[in-house]
Amino acid sequence: MIARYLSSCAARALTGLRRFRQREDGTATIEFAIVIPAFLFLLMNTVELGLITIQQSMLERALDQTVRDLRLGTGAAQQHNEIRDAVCQRSPFIRNCETSLRLEMVQVDPFAWTPINPEPDCINRIEDVQPVRAFINGDSNDLMFIRACLSFKPAFPHWGLADDMDTDVDGRIRLYATSAFVQEPR
Repeated sequence: MIARYLSSCAARALTGLRRFRQREDGTATIEFAIVIPAFLFLLMNTVELGLITIQQSMLERALDQTVRDLRLGTGAAQQHNEIRDAVCQRSPFIRNCETSLRLEMVQVDPFAWTPINPEPDCINRIEDVQPVRAFINGDSNDLMFIRACLSFKPAFPHWGLADDMDTDVDGRIRLYATSAFVQEPR
């Protein structure tokens, strides 16, 4: 009696499994559940890459235009904040530029070359404000090297692309732009 009951339960279960396996409703839901995470990952990384590329190009363009003004402006020795503000004025797409951009300018002797520190001076939001590491206004005909470091929060901080970029301890992405120029004679 018990064996017959178990046998009929097993037969019903097998029949139910066969019917379940043959049904096709819900297949779109399964495909959607498999494809949508990959699609969202691709979409978010595309948006993030676009935002980073725009900020990088705006930073480089603004620094180049500011360096042109520095090179041709033979009368005044501008300071860090003045040059930073000029770069920020020319890059309207960069949010909070005045608080997230740091410049470094050093005089370089092309005849007695000494390497420039490869680690740029960037702003770290967690630490206290640090003074500018090196900002030297050159004299006439001096070769000057200027480097800008922009630090900002990514749009999607934990979705692939932002994790693989150069970041600080606060998770901010760092973008760099460099330029060199010769001071015009006064």
